[in-house]
Amino acid sequence: MNRRDFLVSSSLLVSAGLVARAQSAASAPTAFVPKAPPVPIVTEFRPLRRGVGLFTARGGTIGYLANKDTLAAVDTQFADTAALFLAGLPGRGDRMLDVVINTHHHGDHTGGNFVLKPSTKTIVAHANVPKLQFAAAEKANTLAKQAYADTTFPDVWRRQLGDEIVTAQYHGLAHTSGDVIVMFEKANVVHMGDLMFNRMYPVVDRSAGASFRHWVTVLEEAAKTYPADAIYIFGHGNTKFGVTGKRDDLFVLRDYISALLAHVEKQIAAGEPKEKIVATENFPGFPDFHVPLPNRLAGNLGAAFDELTEKKA
Repeated sequence: MNRRDFLVSSSLLVSAGLVARAQSAASAPTAFVPKAPPVPIVTEFRPLRRGVGLFTARGGTIGYLANKDTLAAVDTQFADTAALFLAGLPGRGDRMLDVVINTHHHGDHTGGNFVLKPSTKTIVAHANVPKLQFAAAEKANTLAKQAYADTTFPDVWRRQLGDEIVTAQYHGLAHTSGDVIVMFEKANVVHMGDLMFNRMYPVVDRSAGASFRHWVTVLEEAAKTYPADAIYIFGHGNTKFGVTGKRDDLFVLRDYISALLAHVEKQIAAGEPKEKIVATENFPGFPDFHVPLPNRLAGNLGAAFDELTEKKA
């Protein structure tokens, strides 16, 4: 065998060995890797005043009214956490809830509707919410898990519930086109839903008719409409700041959105492309808003760009 034949023969043997080892590895049983145990859901029922409180677990903050005369809830989170809420609602026993109010249609606020519905006399939401909820569920293939509001309103819904008066009011386009603010008038507690992300980059759902520009107007209108000494419940909050606060906290989110729009408008005027605008990692002037994962700033910048450059019909 000459040197050339030896090299060719050796190469074939090496290749055959590699193939054999690869086939052997492929046919070998996969090592068992245990799954990490699920993270337990931490729940809290926090009383505020006059029977009004809040519940946190996973998803948007639930507000509730629970006294000897009436039971009510604002939002329902997800199916699993809604069940925890229902089981632990103070003083419920086997009583029906008089009303569930959805602040808007997103799944972390309405996903528990069908869990609460059998124990609830009526579900209330803005007139736009059922169709938005249906469209989102159709897209997510979760139509079978939905329960929709059976009572809707265009502007204001107001009811006497026991010794409390509850009002839900629509102030126009903002986080979606169906957000309402709920007030427990005698308790002086205001539930903002996702109109308030407390020191966090917010979600803005343009597919559901959201508007950053009008969100600024809504927050300013809310600050004029609701009392300065009210306790404000927020849909979501930075862990450092929490999901309750004061009226002045509304101005912090307003100032962020205003600054965001001004920044993007300036970048557009300078001829910067959307790809460069959304690449910003941190928005200057609002360090508390930054959360590494998920960092929603790119989505905020992109939504602002789209809103500022959209052509009017």
